[in-house]
Amino acid sequence: MNDAVRAGEPDLSDARPQRESWRAALLNRRMLICVFTGFSSGLPLYLLINLLPAWLRSEGVDLATIGFFALIQLPYTWKFLWSPLVDRLVPPLLGRRRGWMLFTAVALLVAIPLFGAFQPQHDIRAIAMLATAVALFSASQDIVLDAYRRELLPDLELGLGNAIHVNAYRVASLVPGALALILADHLPWSSVYAITGLFMLPGIVLALVVAEPAAPAGEPQTLREAVIEPFREFIDRDGAFAALALLAFIFLYKLGDSMATALATPFYLDMGFSKTDIGLIAKNVGLWTSVVGGLLGGLWMVRIGINRALWLFGVVQVVSILGFAWLAWVARPDRWLLGFVIGFEALGVGLGTAAFTAFIARATDRRYTATQFALFTSLAAVPRTIVNASTGWIVEHIGWFAFFLLCTALALPGMALLLRVAPWRAQSPELGSSRREA
Repeated sequence: MNDAVRAGEPDLSDARPQRESWRAALLNRRMLICVFTGFSSGLPLYLLINLLPAWLRSEGVDLATIGFFALIQLPYTWKFLWSPLVDRLVPPLLGRRRGWMLFTAVALLVAIPLFGAFQPQHDIRAIAMLATAVALFSASQDIVLDAYRRELLPDLELGLGNAIHVNAYRVASLVPGALALILADHLPWSSVYAITGLFMLPGIVLALVVAEPAAPAGEPQTLREAVIEPFREFIDRDGAFAALALLAFIFLYKLGDSMATALATPFYLDMGFSKTDIGLIAKNVGLWTSVVGGLLGGLWMVRIGINRALWLFGVVQVVSILGFAWLAWVARPDRWLLGFVIGFEALGVGLGTAAFTAFIARATDRRYTATQFALFTSLAAVPRTIVNASTGWIVEHIGWFAFFLLCTALALPGMALLLRVAPWRAQSPELGSSRREA
């Protein structure tokens, strides 16, 4: 480990990534912490998008009502609105970051089992209100965990640390998306939600055992500063044009890939694949290949840096979209082709997401990590929550093959913006000041 990092001094080694071994970067306490942040962050979201709809449908709730529940994801898009409170207000226990981590994890531990106290046929409004509360607690937890992770990791480890976080985030989906559904065949729903809620305990343990990051010099002293200064610093850093270019890149880099996978399951069904094919091939191959891709991407970034990773992994991400076009062109249920296309696309997603998340973390100023990180991730979520709503209409008018070619074309502007925001030969900047070990 770099002596400067151990001593709490700025880590300037990001410009010399080849000097850090993969093993030293992977086998340290910070990477273990990233496992916990990812798992705690992913569990409540996948409960809302996987377990909750399954519960409602199994209890006879109509599809129109279940579809309405998709709106409960809006707090994840608008979380930047209250993120200044996380930067400014300090809970009475454990400090600014750990205090908010403990509060949100405990709130989720209490709220999740409450679903089991309601009957969907009679208490749908109460369930909607509870789901909204869980989404708010979960989005708030994301704010503080993202900020803590940014303050914890040296710039050299941003790629690997965020890759591990994202992978643990995906693995967390197995609890509400698989384990809870299996338990629901043998236990009452009240017990299922109680057991699922217990998986928030690692988040509580995390808040209790880690160290509070050292407060950066110049952090906001008033709520007004916490609201205004993050945006002023972002615009003044390199000028308004550079700020707009960065925001455009965050919006566009994963736009094509996000649109291409928005209707993945209906696409597989239209190509003639059975639900069993989709379950065994699409879900399993996709999950574990993306996990492997994310881990490999994080390890490679230790050597090549974030900028070059964005270029190389972005190319894989763009080319992988063409695999769907290939599948649409063949237009028959070839299981081997399906596995290859999904595996390659998931690999591209894993690689691209690892680099993209690390880039977002690096783009934040450590004085305003919660607010700026929330702003950037909210913008990155817009294609998933808003733009993707148009994909069904587009497919109906131009067909699947042309649709995937369009998605490929829409991925290119984000790649072109790399010339501005992450030049190949540029060294990774060091934005913050001191940090200490957790």
